[in-house]
Amino acid sequence: MESPDAVRSVLEQTIDIAAPVHDVWELVSDVRRMPDWSPQVTSTRLRSGFETCALGAQFTNRNVHGELEWTTHAEIVRFEPEHELAFRVEENWAVWSFRLDPTDDGTRLTQRREVPDGISDLSHELTDGFMGGQDAFSESLLAGMGETLARIKTAAEA
Repeated sequence: MESPDAVRSVLEQTIDIAAPVHDVWELVSDVRRMPDWSPQVTSTRLRSGFETCALGAQFTNRNVHGELEWTTHAEIVRFEPEHELAFRVEENWAVWSFRLDPTDDGTRLTQRREVPDGISDLSHELTDGFMGGQDAFSESLLAGMGETLARIKTAAEA
């Protein structure tokens, strides 16, 4: 039986956007725009040697949660134009993705966080010690995903 504070292996939020897939892809396919969307990300920059967002591109994020601030390093592990972008975070092993599916009225955008290999011991300790535990942090991430998708929707429909 799983402990009540176990790491959820998948977190996911979806939103329908009244804009074509191409337009939504233009917004989400450039990870440097994450600070525009995510309430947790304050800055993103591609690592030296990477000029554009593509498969294998590496980048650094500056993140906040309450008074905590930290840096993460990630690599784009899936990049299918107008369909999916996914990146794996080095420090905690989480894989974040945006998936775009066409609908009759525009685009269904899904943001997902998976931890297929679990999370790193360090991430587990920090989440339990400083972010209220796994359940509380998961709820915070889900709320942030909802906010991220709402911001993308607003921009795409403008």
